[in-house]
Amino acid sequence: MEALKVALLGAGGKMGCRITDNVKDLDRYVVSYVEVSPEGQARLAERGLTPTPEAAALEDADAVILALPDRLIGSITKQVVPQLKTGAMVVSLDPAAAHAGVIPIREELSYFVTHPCHPPLFHDETRPEAMRDWFGGIHAKQHIVCALHHGPESDYAKGEQLARDIYAPVMDAYRVTVEQMAILEPAMAETFAATLVTAMKEALDEVVAMGVPEDAAREFLLGHLRIEVAIVFGYAGFPFSDGAKLAIAQAYEKIFKPDWKQKVLDLDALRESVNAITGHQPAAASAQG
Repeated sequence: MEALKVALLGAGGKMGCRITDNVKDLDRYVVSYVEVSPEGQARLAERGLTPTPEAAALEDADAVILALPDRLIGSITKQVVPQLKTGAMVVSLDPAAAHAGVIPIREELSYFVTHPCHPPLFHDETRPEAMRDWFGGIHAKQHIVCALHHGPESDYAKGEQLARDIYAPVMDAYRVTVEQMAILEPAMAETFAATLVTAMKEALDEVVAMGVPEDAAREFLLGHLRIEVAIVFGYAGFPFSDGAKLAIAQAYEKIFKPDWKQKVLDLDALRESVNAITGHQPAAASAQG
């Protein structure tokens, strides 16, 4: 089978280097590494790689991976998309740009969006290097989500294989829509969950300020957090104690507003969030300004 020609934009960036490390030795790809910053080029040189000029990389690319900051994807893809050959695939690593509509769509191209779930909280990893691979894509196994944003159904398999390789080692690949992926992130994982985790750290800091030894407070919180997640998500096989149930019921209304689900997971709020992430100003909002 002929190798897929891949142009990796932002190859020397943080995410670009993760992808570079995973695909550079795979025979099924011929990769052109596009990187304009001196720092990124230096990282490629450390890997024995030389950057390719963007025009040359795009000329015959079968797939283009956008390892780029969200706020730059709109402006860069306006230049990139017209240069691609018919049938090429544009691969985005985050749903924000696709959901905000900042990536220009050409009918004769395919658009694929994928994002890592990151290594699971409950896993079977025992190697120290895998245990410390917090992000995934190096040593620790992880799941991923994938969406065919535009293009023929036959292109989904090509996109999923590429996603599995750039995020390897991968367990399951879950197919979703771009909107569903945006509901997962930023709405659920960042807007909601990351905010809760931030509040947990603030509670820890407050407990320490009240005089509890920091090491004791940290280990107490993290140990309880593990078992509480196991109980709530059905891993543990047993329920909260009656005392814990009472504490949850009494605190829930103090911490959460009654309409938090409608506000945090609202689709209009989600659109505002992805617009802010990508720097996109919808036409109606621009006209009003």
